[in-house]
Amino acid sequence: MKKYDETSLSSRMLRTWKTINPVCIFGLLALFAASPVIGQDANRPPQDENRPQRSDSGPGSKDGATMGVRAVMSENRTPTSPNPGQTVGLFLNTPKAFKGYTLFAPKHNNIIYLIDNDGRIVNQWKSSYEPGQSVHLKPNGNLLHCCFTKNKGFTSGGEGGRVEEFDWNGNLIWEFEYSNDQHLSHHDIAPLLNGNILMLVVEKKSYEESLAAGFNPDMLRDRQLFPDSIIEVEPTYPKGGKIVWEWRVWDHLIQNSDKNKPNYGDISAHPELIDVACNGRPVPAFWNHMNSIAYNPKLDQIVLSVRGCNEIWFLDHSTTTKEAASHSGGKHGKGGDLIYRWGNPAAYKRGTVADKQLVQQHDAQWIPDGYPGAGNVTIFNNGYDRGWSSIEEIVPPLDANGRYILDSGKAYGPEKPVWRYETKNRTDFFSSEISGAHRLPNGNTLICAGVIGNLFEITPAGETVWQYVNPMVRGGILAQGEIPGKDMRGHLWNAVFKIHRYAPDYPGLAGRDLAPKGVIELPAAQKGKTGLDKADAPAEDRDRFSRGKGGQRP
Repeated sequence: MKKYDETSLSSRMLRTWKTINPVCIFGLLALFAASPVIGQDANRPPQDENRPQRSDSGPGSKDGATMGVRAVMSENRTPTSPNPGQTVGLFLNTPKAFKGYTLFAPKHNNIIYLIDNDGRIVNQWKSSYEPGQSVHLKPNGNLLHCCFTKNKGFTSGGEGGRVEEFDWNGNLIWEFEYSNDQHLSHHDIAPLLNGNILMLVVEKKSYEESLAAGFNPDMLRDRQLFPDSIIEVEPTYPKGGKIVWEWRVWDHLIQNSDKNKPNYGDISAHPELIDVACNGRPVPAFWNHMNSIAYNPKLDQIVLSVRGCNEIWFLDHSTTTKEAASHSGGKHGKGGDLIYRWGNPAAYKRGTVADKQLVQQHDAQWIPDGYPGAGNVTIFNNGYDRGWSSIEEIVPPLDANGRYILDSGKAYGPEKPVWRYETKNRTDFFSSEISGAHRLPNGNTLICAGVIGNLFEITPAGETVWQYVNPMVRGGILAQGEIPGKDMRGHLWNAVFKIHRYAPDYPGLAGRDLAPKGVIELPAAQKGKTGLDKADAPAEDRDRFSRGKGGQRP
């Protein structure tokens, strides 16, 4: 492999954004409490080889259809309550549920809620922005809220552009904008113990820059790229912040098509690098489409969910910014190169599509110390192409020195998850996009089936012990007995990006007034009076979106 020129393909210029046209109808099925498939069945590969690929998943046609086959997702349905006549709010709360407080931000509104296990509000915050996308409760009780600024240049999903901090009483105490014609924050953040914040961001690369990096011009669907980056921001109160660390995908590319370019090499020999063709299909501008970031303070590592490549990536955060742009330095000696990856060996040519274990996943995060499975990683495996979702728990393979094990010529392990949740009738659990899951201190797992606003908790054996359906939709709150309509993508209007459950002894709750203040949903007597029941986006708008003419893709 030729020696890298560490400046030629790591341009720091950020330029103008343009619209990415989304593709396909985004559909899903309802989630209903059902037994998971565990034990022997948990080791089944999560592929359905007989399912047709979605329309942008292969190079077989102009719009990316594979062999002319276009998958049509099933129509969305609302979750079914075990209680007759109930449609929103608390469906189930059993003694097996982990007692705590659940934080969530309805995607189509600007109010953020913290509720108890009985579905009652204990606190709420109001922003001037819809979420873009995640929210976090800091150890001091303040709320971090990612905002959707509706930057007109970025319309491919997960848009953010702003982070703001509110105190417990709802006062805005800090704001940070990262949204212009050059760059944009998106999807998720990771608060650090020192008060800094890791943020997912994108920058623009022109058609010419993309060709210089080795991208195939016939595969550049939008004739420009918006590759991902990470910035670490030190807040400056009450407004602004200082970027104290950066990492960019663009500094770690490899290609095997043009020997005259400095990043030419044998892709299978360099799994630490990112193949320009890693997603195996025509490249949309929002190429990597990262959708989550999490941080492990014990390891000083970052895990990224990279939906565009069907992988999770680990980075060494111990590097300096200069080292992060290179291939050496840091605790692992690899600079900003990947120190571990999992989910799709074909992305680095150590496997085929049949070896793919992740399917457009979200929300990869470590299980904290002291929790069952501590050190393992949980992932919401959306399964967009296959039509059903699962939760994967994997054990990253480490040697005695804390290095990730990779045998010569082999893919990164593990071969199979150590635990998986899926329903017996697989399509009973399907959230094609957004969504998340995380381990709770008692060993249960809290899940957000995002596109249907269904929040639920399961035991290790898969028993549903708590369930809540978000009643907040665009325009207001549903009454009991009403159901949300669908937006232009076929997502329900009560969608939620992801959620968090905080224990009663969480430092941010100490000394706070947690007295219940009533439920969110309106009483059944208001059924039919809100004007929000089944408020679907116009059919022509949904059809327009499905043809790739506009809309926000998560």
